[in-house]
Formats: sequence, C-alpha cells, structure tokens
Amino acid sequence: MPHLLGSAYLLGANSDHLSQCYDVESKSLVSWKDSPGEISRHDWREYLGDTRYERAYVDFFEDELVLNGYDWHKVIEKYLFSGKNPLGNCLISGLGHPLIHLGYAYELSSRDIAIEALGLATTNYNFLHQYLDDPKYTRPSTYSTSSPLEIFQRIRADKRLDGLFDRPGDAGMQRLFEKREEVLFEHFNAWQFSDPQKQFKDSQHAAAAVLVATYKAEEQAFDFFLMHILSTSHAVRILLPMIPAEFHMTLVKQWWLLSLAVYVCQLRPEIRLEYVTDCDLKGKDWGWVDKMAIEGKAAMDAHYVKALRALKEAAKTWGDEEEFYLKAAVRLADNFNHWGGFVLQSQVEIRVLGQ
Repeated sequence: MPHLLGSAYLLGANSDHLSQCYDVESKSLVSWKDSPGEISRHDWREYLGDTRYERAYVDFFEDELVLNGYDWHKVIEKYLFSGKNPLGNCLISGLGHPLIHLGYAYELSSRDIAIEALGLATTNYNFLHQYLDDPKYTRPSTYSTSSPLEIFQRIRADKRLDGLFDRPGDAGMQRLFEKREEVLFEHFNAWQFSDPQKQFKDSQHAAAAVLVATYKAEEQAFDFFLMHILSTSHAVRILLPMIPAEFHMTLVKQWWLLSLAVYVCQLRPEIRLEYVTDCDLKGKDWGWVDKMAIEGKAAMDAHYVKALRALKEAAKTWGDEEEFYLKAAVRLADNFNHWGGFVLQSQVEIRVLGQ
C-alpha cells in the first residue's frame, strides 16, 4: 500500500487518485494474525525470520517508538545499525522489500512506514545476512572492473552458471548460493570502487538497463524480479545520506549481491542497450511519463509506478544529457502490458507488510 500511494503522491497525484489507489490496494491486504507470543528487548533476535511473529514485531517496535519519544530515527539506528551482526546487514531478504520500505519511510518522513520496515526486516531475515556479517566473503576476484554492466555481461557469458535453473524464478535464490556460491562471489568481488560516487551513478544506470533493456517482445513483458534491482537501487540512493557512514559500503554491497543473484535466477537475459538508446521519444518528456504513471492503464500497478518514478529520480540525481533514463521510462510506459519473469503468477509469494 505505501509504495503505490507514496509513489503516486510524489508524482503529483490528486486526492481522488490517491483514494482510488487505496481502494484498489486495500482489496489485496491480508488481515492481521495474532502471533504465538510477544517480543521483548531481551529476546527480540530469537524470532528473526519467523513470519508468525510479524504482528508481535510491529507491536514491539511501536512500543520502542514510544519509549524513544516518537523519534523513529533513533529506533531505526538502534535496531538496524548497531551491535554485532546488525539487522541492517540483511535488508535485501524478501526480494529487497525491507530495503524498499525503509526508503519510503525516509522519503515520506513516515514513522508508520519505518515501523513496518522494521517488521519486514525482522520477519524476512534469512541466510543472506552471513555474506555481509562475515568479511571473508569480500576477497580478491579473478578480474576487476569499475563497470557494473560489464559484470552483468560476464555473468551472462559464464558457462559455469548454465543448467542451474531451467525456468526463471524456479527453485529460488537459496539454490544459487548452495550450488554456485564461489562463482557468484567471483563476480561480486570484481566490482571496484576507485570512485564511489561515479560507481554508484553507474550502478543506477545498470539497474535501469537490466530492467528495460531485457524486455521480452514475444511475451510483451518486463521482468518483475529484475524490476526490484531498480527499486532497491532507488532505496539505496535515498538511504545513503541518512544512515551512519560506516554502513554506506555495506548497503551498496547488499544491493549488488541481490542484483547479481536475481539476474542469475532470471536466467541471465540479454541486456540490449540499443533497445533503450534507439528509442524515438517523439516529443515525449517527463510530463508525459508522469501522466502515464498516474493516468495510464497500469496506474494501479504499484511496481510499474515505482519503476517509472525511480527512473525519473535517477535522471534528476545524475542528469540525463543523453536522455537514457527518459528513454528507458518511455519504453517501459509505452510497452508495459504485464509483468513477466515467473513460472506461474500463483507461485510468486512475496510477503510485503502493508502492501
């Protein structure tokens, strides 16, 4: 719910449209279920990853909010970015939704969304935390480059990853780490940060390319999972100025790990940059993109609206002299029919608190 409402609001939607968004999104919400027990300060880490404690965690963090004088920033810093093996090292679980939700909390200055983000981070906590908690996974690679797109292209060509999945979305991410961890981290560690600002700029360019330049014309679909590479990248950009400096690199590395893993799980589709760069805008500008996001046929699709706004914000952040982001947004808006990338729609089960 907050993702669609927040995106539409930030794109300039009026109250009538926001009410419509609420009515549509609220139909898919799942009613609260009581948790098996309560959460307290002395045992809050004992139930990490247990979705049965979703409501208990939210209740706990709401109590912590009161005890901290309703300063949700303090609660976030205490429970995400402090202590040994901090919870903030696993914001990419659940396809990055804890990270995305936290980004919206800061963009909208919403303590309610912040508490929901904490609930997502705790209940989605999984094996991925070890790769950020343990420094042994950061090690020299067999090659190095400052270009994220080059690494995606190398992954596509890496035959060691052949045969792992026969369908996109099949078997899940855990299988990738169980079977090809060494290969994945060879590529993960190849990305060099000689100029962090430029490298992050390049990463946002790559995130846009991986979503839009992998469009499957035969299916008339953009990949739902690859879209999360872009939406989590947007969240990282929002959070970097807001979180403690010592977590900046960890946050970027989380995004990078999720991006590579998702790309492999989606069968490493070809990234055809010319699909974006050769786009004839025909006079379409960001005003047209905004209109498509708010008034277009997919205006009630939260992920579609999020993706268009992420592209617009990237253009505003870095400049768009070659109109790459605008062309990507026009391609997405012009050609969007439905999301692809899964075996069957019914097989995709993503727990998203409040959405």
